[in-house]
Amino acid sequence: MSVQEVDPKLLDLLVCPITKGPLRYDKTAQELISDQASLAYPIRDGIPVMLPEEARELKDGEAKK
Repeated sequence: MSVQEVDPKLLDLLVCPITKGPLRYDKTAQELISDQASLAYPIRDGIPVMLPEEARELKDGEAKK
């Protein structure tokens, strides 16, 4: 499976749906990370899935404070 790139312009527009805070892109895991909410939103087929129920909780040490 190849790693797909996400359009940087899209990343500039997206915010966490819970905190409305910034997201950071984890290219390796194909996730958008909300450090404020300690959640990781998956990117499937190049499309960010910004649903809180689809996000996974970050483990201790994964979030950058």
